[in-house]
Amino acid sequence: MKIGTFLNLEIKRVGEKIQKYQCKVIEKDDQYLYVDYPIHEKTRKTSFFSIGTTCSASYLGSDMGVYSFHTKIISKATLTVPALVIEYPEQSRIQRIQRREFVRVETIVDIAVHSLDNKFSPFTSVTSDISGGGLSFTIPKHITLNTDQHMDVCIILISQTGDYKYIFAKAEIVLIKPVNESLSKASLKFISITKQAQQGLIRYCFEKQRELRKKELQY
Repeated sequence: MKIGTFLNLEIKRVGEKIQKYQCKVIEKDDQYLYVDYPIHEKTRKTSFFSIGTTCSASYLGSDMGVYSFHTKIISKATLTVPALVIEYPEQSRIQRIQRREFVRVETIVDIAVHSLDNKFSPFTSVTSDISGGGLSFTIPKHITLNTDQHMDVCIILISQTGDYKYIFAKAEIVLIKPVNESLSKASLKFISITKQAQQGLIRYCFEKQRELRKKELQY
């Protein structure tokens, strides 16, 4: 793990739902990682933690795989910025995580959708969130969808340099959720996607998180 690596932290307190945070490794040694103060994934506010708090951390490896480990907040420190000191586990305690655990980010991305069995007309829409394992999108008013339907999806990603990247995947609808009387959203899981395409999505999700974090730190 390199300095500058982006970490996602998950903390579960008794009687509460899992809370997700984002931070960055700003220094390290053989035993500890020094991270800047985490920002809450939803509120985008800087968060503070008690010494001894345990959490699960995940990050994007150099091979584009996502890895996780359990750790604990050891102390606070002051480097170029205020920092938290967390345990840096041995390599044997770092695990490559499964597809269902991929990092998901809220972002608007254009997509094109085609039915695999001609159950609906092709349409375009925008995502509300995306990950290496699936995405959610707004269902156009003139389209009727059902769970378990299979479809071809083309995801149009725009890099920070303005380049376009097209990701193709076969997907299945796993959930349809009404937003209001006239709007619903569908959640998809990918059932067929190349390794290269999936790595592109993973990289994009981590880059979007970094981008959001930079914006928050400017205010």
